[in-house]
Amino acid sequence: MISHPKLPSQILEAQTEAIKEENIKSENLRGIDKAFGIRPNGTRCIKNRSWLPLFSNLRDLIMHESHKSKYSIHPGFDKMYQDLKKLYWWTNMKAIIAEYVSKCLTCSRVKAECQKPSGLLIQPKIPTWKWERITMDFISKLPRTSNEHDIIWVIVDRLTKSAHFIPTRTTDSMETLTRLYIKETVSQHGVPISIISDRDHHLTSRFWQSLQDALEFSYNNSYHASIKATPFEELYGQKCRSPLCWAEVGYVQLTGPEIIHETTEKIVQIRQRLQAARDRQRSYANVRRKPLEFQIGDRVMLKVSPRKGVIRFEKQGKLKPWYIGLFKILDRIGPVAYKLELLEELKISTIPSTFLI
Repeated sequence: MISHPKLPSQILEAQTEAIKEENIKSENLRGIDKAFGIRPNGTRCIKNRSWLPLFSNLRDLIMHESHKSKYSIHPGFDKMYQDLKKLYWWTNMKAIIAEYVSKCLTCSRVKAECQKPSGLLIQPKIPTWKWERITMDFISKLPRTSNEHDIIWVIVDRLTKSAHFIPTRTTDSMETLTRLYIKETVSQHGVPISIISDRDHHLTSRFWQSLQDALEFSYNNSYHASIKATPFEELYGQKCRSPLCWAEVGYVQLTGPEIIHETTEKIVQIRQRLQAARDRQRSYANVRRKPLEFQIGDRVMLKVSPRKGVIRFEKQGKLKPWYIGLFKILDRIGPVAYKLELLEELKISTIPSTFLI
């Protein structure tokens, strides 16, 4: 397996130095040296396995040749140990080989993850009122309808779970999406406090910026003498949020007709049920997770999400790495989110610099 013409003489020299009185204690042989056999060339062995002392760097040389040389294929810990133990022996050999393989950066990048996911479940806060916090996503690649619609835009209220399903097209412009959002959501429920969405290319900063000039729902937010209030306030029991009137509903005292009181009680009940459900979800999820924290300045690897048919880093299929890096942590954004110092070639791509662990 390993062919170095000078290796036998190097082993003999290392053994000679290791058995000297001032060095023998560091070898931690625990009396095993009495079982050593002597080969014709003078090297010591156990059951015909050459002893590699701690005194020299022979162990590192042997493990490197067995794991990282051009004749090796980065074998796993068990295979590497089984191969080496036929030829060599040293104290605590199995554990040392396991530690060596675990520190191999190439193996860490390509091996499948076989441990609990890192980071405990972090849940967003429960909304205080209806349609103040929403989520949105696009269901794409659907069969095309007669109106050329092939995407469903799903907008969900995180409190009541009520939703709007808006048919759209792949070719719809940002202006078209803006008009649909105003018509289907903002005009009925007001401007949400927060929006949770994925990284869909439809939901870019241009979309959010375009909303600032498109808030055309003054009718529902205007005072009507007949009811002595705005239609929105009568319908929901609170003022409609807008860029001119931005109120956190948690600070509003609800007063008015009996229906408002009943609605408020229902909201309290909904929030209690949501909290109970979230507690159950968190307890179930955290059983399969482990807490993990990093510090600013630590270097970490970034997991690459596999996608069928996608070429990443000039490799495809089984040759694709599972992880890339190492990357330096620049900042901690949240409990499980960190900002990384990416390579220049990654900064110019669509890859963000902030990731979840």
